[in-house]
Amino acid sequence: MAVRIHPTAIIESGAQLGTDVAVGAYAYVGPQVVIGDGTVLHHHANVEGNTVLGRACEVFPFACIGMKTQDLKFKGGNPGTRIGDRNVFREYASVHAATNDGEFTTLGDDNLLLAYCHVAHDCQIGNHLIASNEVGIAGHCIVEDHVTLGAKCGIHQFCRIGAHVMVGAMSKIVQDVPPFIIADGNPAIARSINKVGLERKGFSPERLEAIKQAFRLFYRTGLNRTQAFEQMHAHAFAGSPEFTHFLQFVEKSERGVVAGK
Repeated sequence: MAVRIHPTAIIESGAQLGTDVAVGAYAYVGPQVVIGDGTVLHHHANVEGNTVLGRACEVFPFACIGMKTQDLKFKGGNPGTRIGDRNVFREYASVHAATNDGEFTTLGDDNLLLAYCHVAHDCQIGNHLIASNEVGIAGHCIVEDHVTLGAKCGIHQFCRIGAHVMVGAMSKIVQDVPPFIIADGNPAIARSINKVGLERKGFSPERLEAIKQAFRLFYRTGLNRTQAFEQMHAHAFAGSPEFTHFLQFVEKSERGVVAGK
């Protein structure tokens, strides 16, 4: 199908629009923007900067995608934003470009950012994120796949959020959150494994047991980090993908990980 552009929309010269793209009233598309097939920009949506927006995305009114970083260290150049397919940005959501020339803020596929969410410069967001209203993800954060972020939670710069994590509403994340757990509080702590969420994703009892054992060894035995790592490496589940993912994540942490209750 042909591109459908409302007569009041502004499409700058140089912008590239795929097939079956719809651009609503008073929307804006900047001159460096590339928009994939089937993407919809609702009225007053804004996509600018050095931005690639993938296929079948949907940008709701007053969302701002690809705008200049808010990082005071910005020295010019042409950093940008790279976004995959089937992402949804609800009203007033914002995703900012990276800070340094030639670098990118990135989002994968199938992410849902609800109203007023913010993804700051240089973040690396995976796939299947659900971010509830007013979530703030500060610069340089890494968010793995299948993460759920509760409303109004805030994530400090340079933090990592592991796969299949659920963060409670209004939580304050100031350290890394290991995969497969529920984190909640101000500051957030590790409450338990995300059992219900994992079951809904089809995790088998065997996979859940491996996650449970990793969580128990790291958080419930009273061991220090070195002792916990030694026991985890020697554990019967050490070869399982989920156990290994948990162990490697906490071993690589530079900020430290959230405390247990």
